[in-house]
Amino acid sequence: MPAGEVVSRNFEGWSEDLRNEFRANTRNYQVGGKLLSETDRLKVWEIRLPPGQRLPAHKHVLDYFWTAVTAGDSRQHTEDGATRHVSYVPGITRHYTFGEGDYLLHDLENIGTTELVFITVEHKRQPGDPGPRQD
Repeated sequence: MPAGEVVSRNFEGWSEDLRNEFRANTRNYQVGGKLLSETDRLKVWEIRLPPGQRLPAHKHVLDYFWTAVTAGDSRQHTEDGATRHVSYVPGITRHYTFGEGDYLLHDLENIGTTELVFITVEHKRQPGDPGPRQD
């Protein structure tokens, strides 16, 4: 789960459009805005969100970490109905590990006044594994 202050639970404040987006994106494995690099072991993504922009709901199934390149603030919704506000400083890094069948489905919205920039690195389960693909 993303770290941050939980500001609501049980889908409080979620629009019907947001709920529909989460239902529709259960197989959206594009975890960044741009795939910068891919090897037989890693995928490196860039996320750039100007103020007011969002990265739609997406699903993490591969172990990964992200690093904030810039400072800023976000709002994140997670599949469990929670809404969080998260603040970032340059260099902050979070690591996530998933067991078989585990995942994280969430979005990311820039609610600050500066562009949010992240680098996200996914670890493939075995060399050459293409990772999840959208159906």
